[in-house]
Amino acid sequence: MIKTYKVMLLPNKKQKTKLKECAGVARWAYNWALATEQENYNNGGKFLNDRELRKILTELKKTKEYSWLNDYSNNITKQAIKDVCIAYKNFFEGRADFPKFKSKKKSKPSFYVDTEKIKITPTHVKLEKLTNSKKPNKQKLNWVKLAEKGRIPVGDNIKYYNPRVTFDGLNWYLTIGVEEVEYKNKEYTEGIGIDLGVKELATISTGQKYKNINKSKKVKKLEKRLKRLQRKLSKKYELNKIQTEGGEYRYRKTNNIKKLEHLVLKTRRRLKNIRKDYLHQITTSLVKTKPEYVVMENLNTKGMLKNKKLSKAIQEQTFREFRRQMEYKCQCNGIKFILAEKFYPSSKICSSCGSIKDKLSLSERTFICNVCGYKIDRDLNASINLKNYGKSIA
Repeated sequence: MIKTYKVMLLPNKKQKTKLKECAGVARWAYNWALATEQENYNNGGKFLNDRELRKILTELKKTKEYSWLNDYSNNITKQAIKDVCIAYKNFFEGRADFPKFKSKKKSKPSFYVDTEKIKITPTHVKLEKLTNSKKPNKQKLNWVKLAEKGRIPVGDNIKYYNPRVTFDGLNWYLTIGVEEVEYKNKEYTEGIGIDLGVKELATISTGQKYKNINKSKKVKKLEKRLKRLQRKLSKKYELNKIQTEGGEYRYRKTNNIKKLEHLVLKTRRRLKNIRKDYLHQITTSLVKTKPEYVVMENLNTKGMLKNKKLSKAIQEQTFREFRRQMEYKCQCNGIKFILAEKFYPSSKICSSCGSIKDKLSLSERTFICNVCGYKIDRDLNASINLKNYGKSIA
């Protein structure tokens, strides 16, 4: 089993500059490979695989125009070209759309680090070719400090997979896969069903409920602050609007605007982290109970978002992230994860007699069975039905 670790980096000013340059090289190599593929196709040629593209790039590096690529790790461009070929393969097999060029403003800066060249200690990570100097004092530039000590497993027998360095607009992160032995429980408790909703984030078949974090004072306060900052930023842009000779309007980005944009980004990230941390707390607490199996609905989120009144609330609940966390944590702890069918009527089935109700509106928060007259909370009824669904499969 491969477990992925994501740890924040603490680079100094020189290291930040070099990391940005490496990400720029990866973006350039990706765009170059994509442009070469398109040009070759337009000229009637066949699809070029990554080996052929790397051979062309190796010849380009020998010229003066592209000699600057030799100052950076060869593995950055090598993997970027591989990524293009994988993107094409996914397109041909119908798994993804046609690959697009990476924009400097919109794309997420990232680059690959070779598994053989990377070295990890409890406090630092060594990246390849951040400096070309062989002097011992200059070689220190290759060692970047980790924010969390001892988070990534270290040892001679440990295998690392697909290490990537990414930038989210505020901080640099190292994401790396580590091969670990799959854990298996010897003793299990009874299986559970989880019903996700808007009023309450999650209702468990045991009767436990987890509140909606977006209704808390902390989140509401941050959302108000974000709105104020966005309005202030919009006004600043309007004040710095310039009309060109052609009659078009351009916006001049001042230092104050840059500061405001940074504050907006920080506030957004704070909100995102609060929601994500809350999900981690819930999923970890559920997995610690060691249930035999966990059942969740395969929600039709795309259809749910068509409801204009609830679309914002549904987006903020991040159901997909909840499911993702629950799925991989169950796998790590040897718990069976079951996903119910997309249109399984968990809310309409009576958990007592098993009869199905024809109509059930969103306003009906208490489920009343038309056959046996059984009364129960709507969400609790759905979670019990999901648990029974898992029992019939397991």
